[in-house]
Amino acid sequence: MRVDVGILALIFVINFAYITLNTVRFLLVMRGYRYIAAFASIIEITIYVLGLSLVLNRLDNPLNLLVYALGYGVGVYVGMVIEDKLALGYTMISVILPDPKSGLPGVLREHGFGVTQHAAYGLEGERLALEILAPRKNERQLYNLIREEAPNAFVIAYEPRYISGGFWLKRVKRRNARRKN
Repeated sequence: MRVDVGILALIFVINFAYITLNTVRFLLVMRGYRYIAAFASIIEITIYVLGLSLVLNRLDNPLNLLVYALGYGVGVYVGMVIEDKLALGYTMISVILPDPKSGLPGVLREHGFGVTQHAAYGLEGERLALEILAPRKNERQLYNLIREEAPNAFVIAYEPRYISGGFWLKRVKRRNARRKN
């Protein structure tokens, strides 16, 4: 059996590119970037057909299939890393503080985060509950501030699908107005 290193490299690169793009496209769809995702899918399916045809036309060499699978695995990982670096969209953080008089809301506001706070009651009494909407690119900074100021805080994060009104709507309108000027 003859091993063609050039074909193996091509199979790996094509499937790596396909799966990386596939992963990023899927995450774009999940975050509502429909037009970018649709455009990416055109490129993605073209790459997919090329890669698959290379492997299917050379099934006599099991190494081709192995390299195809390796490109797939590496592509998934790299796609997730790229998406993490892009940090598209927003995250919603719910924080429950054991101290109802905590200064955390003020600290977060000083750092530009929008915070809604309300009284809450848990098994051991009164708590302070916070709802914080933040761009994903600022998520790590937010977690660090919470950890520094309230190490005993209970924190839950999730991604909102729809945002309308409030603090963010005003900020986005101001940003768009500045861009036009």
